[in-house]
This record gives sequence, structure tokens and C-alpha cells, in this order.
Amino acid sequence: MPVSLCPALELFLDLLRCPRCRARLRPDLGALRCPASHTFDLARHGYVGLLTGTRATSGDDAAMVRARDRFLATGTYEPIRQAVARLAADAVPEQGTVVDVGCGTGYYLAGVLDQLPGARGLGLDTSVRALRSAARVHERAAAATWDVFRPFPLADGMADAVLDVFAPRNPTEFHRILRPSGRLVVVRPTGRHLAELRGRGPAVVTVDPAKEQRLQQALAPFFEATTTERVEYVTSLTSPKALDLVGMTPSARHLGPADLHADGFLPDQVTVSVLATAYRPLAGARAC
Repeated sequence: MPVSLCPALELFLDLLRCPRCRARLRPDLGALRCPASHTFDLARHGYVGLLTGTRATSGDDAAMVRARDRFLATGTYEPIRQAVARLAADAVPEQGTVVDVGCGTGYYLAGVLDQLPGARGLGLDTSVRALRSAARVHERAAAATWDVFRPFPLADGMADAVLDVFAPRNPTEFHRILRPSGRLVVVRPTGRHLAELRGRGPAVVTVDPAKEQRLQQALAPFFEATTTERVEYVTSLTSPKALDLVGMTPSARHLGPADLHADGFLPDQVTVSVLATAYRPLAGARAC
């Protein structure tokens, strides 16, 4: 029996574009199709698979997604979610559109939509495991598989806010899909983020010291920063929460059970430290 189109995804049919020919997509027998008959399956979990050709390798496998769901459910990152919602809300009108690129399980997108009762949201991610959660995280949130480094399957100037929270970036495409009055909201770790975990194993929660400089260089041709919030606090960690905090990152792949459960390996508290910045698109910006 064909999978039906979920209501949240139906809200985005006017804005979705065929990844192959850029034509509009329409529902047809458990799939979305364009006039050229390019076909993209609707998953029974509620998202649509738009990726074609060689797929990007996603770091979010099933175990990582389960760990992320459990950790975020504790509310430990709620201050970050609130900062994202504040910065995005300034740019989104009553019937606005929010796109979360690298959305993961949709935690931050849901937080924004909770603050904007008339808005719709779309989450893009390569991980089908994460999208199973993102597709049902909010009644007005749709989800689709996509690779951030490819041209987005979306119409020009359709988004009032683009979210990029702990995710890779594509400044050219962010600029293309944003309205002139829209905002890009970027969240990234500072050098103090999760500092207590560093040095406890190979590649555990490292932060590139040049990350901020590279971010600004990449965005400068397309965006201008308008507001930055620093979100920093110390939070306590129970053993299960600490395990999920490490387990929801690629660091977990470098650690075995013996490492994670060794006495003194995981701290009982950790510093959360991120920067959340809203950027406005620059008029006339073009890809380099």
C-alpha cells in the first residue's frame, strides 16, 4: 500500500524542487514526482528521500541518534535551544518558513516552531535514523534527506530563517534560499565547550582552534553578523547522561566499552559553551 504524504510535508510542496531538474514536485503513489518523472520515495516514517547518486556518509548512526534523543530529553541543552529560538523569531513572520540544515533529530527546529505558532519548518539531514525522529518532532515540521554540500532542493528566497546548529555549512545555498529580510542562525562551540572531556581518549570532543576564523571567512562574502549570544554554563552529569553526551558524537566510535566505563573516565560535570549568531544576507552577494 502506498505511503501517504504527511501533512507537514504537504505544507512544503510549493517550495520543494526536484534535485535533478529543479521542477516542482507533486505527490503520486507513495512518492514525490516531477513532470520529468524523477521519483523520490516517501518513507513510512514521514520523511521524503531526496538524495540521489552517491550518498554522503553520515556520522549519525542508530546508536548515536538514540544517545542524542536521550541526552536532549534531559533539557541540558535547553538554553541553547532558547537562544536559537530567540534569534530566529526576530526574522520569521506569522506564516513564516524555517529550514534547519543538518537538523539531526529536529530538537532545535521544534524549539523554534514552539515559539512561532504559525510557522512551518523543514529539516534536512543525511541520516535517515535521525530523520525518523525529525519527521515527528513537531506537527508543523517536515523532513527530507539531503546533503548540505549539494545545491538544496528548494526554491530561491523561500526561507525566513535558516538554522545551522553544530552542523556543516553551505553559505552559497544559505544565501540563495533566504529572503532578503531573513536570518541565518549559526551555533558553534567555543574553545571551552565540553573542555572537561578533552584528553580522556582519542579524538574526544575536540574543537578546532581555527574554527571561528574559518567560519567568518566562509560567511563574509554572503552575510553580515547582526547579533551574537554567548551561552555558557556548567551542568552536572550523571553516569548515563555522560555516556549519552559522548555517545551522540563521532567520538564514541574511537572508544570501547572498557574506556567509557573505566573509573574516572567521565567527569561529573561539564562546561557548555557556544556562540549563537544571527546573520543577515548581503544584497547582491554571489558565489565565488
